[in-house]
Amino acid sequence: MNPSPLPLMEIASGVYAFKALALATDLGVFTELADGGGTDTAAFAVRHGIARRPAELLLTACTSLGLLRRDADGRYRNTELSERFLVRGRPYYFGGWIAVVDRHEYPAYQRLAGSLRGNHPVTWDVERQESLFDPAVADLFWEGMHSLAAPTAAALADAFDLTGVRRLLDVGGGGAAFAVELCRRLPGLAVTIFDLPFVCDLTRERVASAGLTDRIALAAGDFFADPLPAGHDALLLSNILHDWGEADVARILAACAAALPSGGRLLICEAFVADDKTGPPLAALMSLNMLVETWGRNYTAAEYGAWLDGAGLRVEAFVPFDAPGANGVLVARKR
Repeated sequence: MNPSPLPLMEIASGVYAFKALALATDLGVFTELADGGGTDTAAFAVRHGIARRPAELLLTACTSLGLLRRDADGRYRNTELSERFLVRGRPYYFGGWIAVVDRHEYPAYQRLAGSLRGNHPVTWDVERQESLFDPAVADLFWEGMHSLAAPTAAALADAFDLTGVRRLLDVGGGGAAFAVELCRRLPGLAVTIFDLPFVCDLTRERVASAGLTDRIALAAGDFFADPLPAGHDALLLSNILHDWGEADVARILAACAAALPSGGRLLICEAFVADDKTGPPLAALMSLNMLVETWGRNYTAAEYGAWLDGAGLRVEAFVPFDAPGANGVLVARKR
């Protein structure tokens, strides 16, 4: 057939691929096979207390997805992708984000039509964010955010030269993934993380475990109610603005502009939708995800440009890169 329905089948089978990844990650399969460890189907079945048939099906599925490889002796081992990103305890462990999607977002998609018709989120009350205070939800959510942010911070550092920045204010930078990654790369950099009080409490341990308490400070506050700390030559907003509607985005940008000195720079790190709103797919789908999560969406560089101009900031550059949590950084300078 021309055209073929196979592209539709590939989209529809995304659920199979994701659930195989999520189940294997939850079972700790990739962590078990770390550092060259291997298993055959029989040993895997015994270890997990399951029959041989489901063991074989899961291992075959993971191999087909490039998560495992099967050697000539029939033993399964991690691929380079799994070894680096799916072994718990590794610097860029991505399993936290997989757990968020599986346990938090996946069930919400059963109610996507309700979000569409009602134009409201369904995962939690975004006005109060009350469920984020539940310790079980908080642990899941913040580990997931860190898994998404850490490789994105590395991609930002690779793509954009930050050597001229001495004092950075990370607005909404709870979890410290960006602060830690950037401080490790730039020895002369000092970072202040500005976030809600309970988020600062959650972040303090991560800063301490990274050995960076002398370079990463925490400032508690609400950017809708409190002025941002002054004395920084650059501000970072990473995956913050897509959570909010247009009027609130403008308010946040105005608060950032007020905290910057003349000539200071604002960095907006996001998954930008193309100006003509035709894609790219990951940014567009993550934008749709905001329908079940918040009142926001992923915006275009042109939309940000108009809001930045209204806040007294001039767009200086857009630097694209590929990362799980963003596809570029928009750089603006205060007039």
